[in-house]
Amino acid sequence: MQIGNKIKRLRSICGLTQQELADRCDLTKGFISQLENDLNSPSIATLTDILNALGTNLKEFFADDDNEKIVFTKDDYVITDNTNSMITWLISNSQKNSMEPIMLELKPHSTLTKDSPHEGEEFGYVLKGKIILVLGNKQYKINAHESFYYNANRVHYLINDSNVNACVLWISSPPNF
Repeated sequence: MQIGNKIKRLRSICGLTQQELADRCDLTKGFISQLENDLNSPSIATLTDILNALGTNLKEFFADDDNEKIVFTKDDYVITDNTNSMITWLISNSQKNSMEPIMLELKPHSTLTKDSPHEGEEFGYVLKGKIILVLGNKQYKINAHESFYYNANRVHYLINDSNVNACVLWISSPPNF
């Protein structure tokens, strides 16, 4: 594998000159130049230092981006149907990612289980119906085509007090569902 081009691309993305990268890694500009032109090979320790300076690591650097799944279809979805709601996980294995998008259908006159305070943020967009967001001691009425965003450091949950299903696109970061 020729790593020089990949290092050069990462360096450019970070906005660093060869000299700046060399300085951060206690290397010479000449070494970085030779490395980017595939004229030398670094030790694992040196490559690790370079990648750390570029904001990545060995695993990410050598990951095969060609196998990364980008598009997800209905065949990839995981659906859980509960008494009060139906949750559709839109991205398979999203718990390994930074955020977790779901589609939530909240049945009429239903309340989600209270979610205890936790680290992270949550965003929702009401696609259909209307809901009540309970956040700590406050309640917020949210209609179709309106959104919400909050820090999840308080007890929070949703209520559908209407006679029709409510549908919410909900994204948690980090994954929480």
